[in-house]
Amino acid sequence: MEQHYYSEEQESELKPRKIKAKLRQKNLEFWTGKGVFSPRRIDPATELLIEKAKINKTDKVLDLCSGYGPVGIAIKKSLPDTTVFLTDINKRAINLAKKNAKLNNTEITIKSGNLYEPYKEEKFDVILVNPPMAAGRKLCYEIIETAAKHLNKEGTLQLVARHQKGGRMLEKKMQETFGKTETLAKKGGFRVYLSVYKGMPKN
Repeated sequence: MEQHYYSEEQESELKPRKIKAKLRQKNLEFWTGKGVFSPRRIDPATELLIEKAKINKTDKVLDLCSGYGPVGIAIKKSLPDTTVFLTDINKRAINLAKKNAKLNNTEITIKSGNLYEPYKEEKFDVILVNPPMAAGRKLCYEIIETAAKHLNKEGTLQLVARHQKGGRMLEKKMQETFGKTETLAKKGGFRVYLSVYKGMPKN
């Protein structure tokens, strides 16, 4: 089975490289390398999520499936009063994210683990995710179905995907799970979907 970026360990040689990006009007730098998602540049879906995410200035934010950290780092840099948490199953990506947080002078909590497991006792105002489509539909559905357990009331799940290649089914799953979903932004075939957690229904 071919190894992909949504794997705990990577066997390929890292071959580190540094890339630059302007995100949320901030000039940022990131260490990347082989065995992580989009190592040569910030991919268009991630960039759209970063630029269009709906976040209040003191929100508690989880960057889920964070890769080497561009989403969480850009949010923290542009909204310094937010509290930001990063997690990814890919240990190489997490090691790079820790370097990148220091490189960009950002105070962020970073842990490796599967989906929400590293922060299972935490609740967030915002969960941001560019889901790992390469890992399959079941995992992407789990991200959506489990999100409510980790959101404060009125908290949001904000997810980016290519609408014609899986995004439509993820949007439908968000509607089934949360009752309503809006399209926050669209560009180049990608869309950012947003759902609000209204709290547990009363019996």
